[in-house]
Amino acid sequence: MVTTLTSSELLLELGDVDGVGNLGGEPAWSGGGGPKLHPAANATAVRLAATVRRRGGRSRGAVTRPRVAAGPVRIAPAMYETESGRPWWVPQAGSGYRVGPMKVWIPHEAGLSLTGDLPADVQLEVYPAHGAPRPSDPATVDVWVPPFLANPDVVAIAHGMPALRLIQLLSAGADVWVGHVPEGVTLCDAQGVHDSSTSEWTVTAILAYLRNFPAFARAQERREWASTQTDELAGKRVLIVGAGAVGMATARRLEPFEVTLTLVARRPRPGVHGIDELPALLPHADIVVLLVPLTPATRHLVDADFLAAMPDGALLVNGARGPVVDTDALTAEVGKGRLAAALDVTSPEPLPTDHPLWTMPNVLITPHVGGSVRGLLPRAYALVGAQLRRLCAGEPLENVVTDGY
Repeated sequence: MVTTLTSSELLLELGDVDGVGNLGGEPAWSGGGGPKLHPAANATAVRLAATVRRRGGRSRGAVTRPRVAAGPVRIAPAMYETESGRPWWVPQAGSGYRVGPMKVWIPHEAGLSLTGDLPADVQLEVYPAHGAPRPSDPATVDVWVPPFLANPDVVAIAHGMPALRLIQLLSAGADVWVGHVPEGVTLCDAQGVHDSSTSEWTVTAILAYLRNFPAFARAQERREWASTQTDELAGKRVLIVGAGAVGMATARRLEPFEVTLTLVARRPRPGVHGIDELPALLPHADIVVLLVPLTPATRHLVDADFLAAMPDGALLVNGARGPVVDTDALTAEVGKGRLAAALDVTSPEPLPTDHPLWTMPNVLITPHVGGSVRGLLPRAYALVGAQLRRLCAGEPLENVVTDGY
């Protein structure tokens, strides 16, 4: 079916225009049933004027606002689909076109100014949390940026958004969302946003535990001058399980501390071991750092056998997700005093107040704050803005989640 779209509010970003001014291929005319109009359409038809800068033969997307003219705008039907009466450009390979307004829900007021310059037809609205007043009809939302740490109740909201095409997370982990996103919706995580903060937490946790800062903090509360010798990081053998962006950032921060680094990932690559080599590597690690996403393959990756393979006195550091570790197995092992643990995440979370891990002297716990830093929002919304500009330009999105990663 061929459709004529008319509107006084459309913005068209062109990836290419052929020599006779058509939008690639033959001109398209209204077919049977008459034209389908954008909700903002009026009796005046629009001709879209666009200028295209080219660099190396590729469009850079410079556009002007539409000019009102007497003729109809003729759009090939493959260029958009209608959801709840809203036109939407469905990007195709090699294309730079998108037609129609875009409504985006974000969770922070600050995001309104942190996304940078956006196309004129991108409309940002603030929806801070589940249960808060909704700024508009969720059925008209095209892109949703959910709150930082979402739960299943938040995830369920996506199923009441029939026009939704993209969920852009502010978290590096997507485990809550994987398998629960409506069909046809792209899920993107915030890989790269948390590299510095999570790697900083990891190094801080290691140093704090080895240099006995928790005990010194407790002594300070008692006003006790508890001078004692501590362990040190220099000379330690550090095994990082998870050699993604955060894992590599952590390795870079640990290198100056005169440690021996070993990295492990799903698949081996130069300088990185495969996950199947873990049993042979664990006995030689003084510190094991977990920085993997939570997937079916990594759930309870750290079980009784994993912990038994670690040498006496080793430190387990979990900056990943709580269920990566079997909490019962960890509690049993550290309860013997043979191993130590530094945890930013637990399972369950929050950790129950009566859980024995709270009071063990060889356990350091922080309340999932690895990514909670002042620089989070500027970095996160810089990514959101970049993704929206890519979407408007018909360019591939970054950080698309596939197979849980």
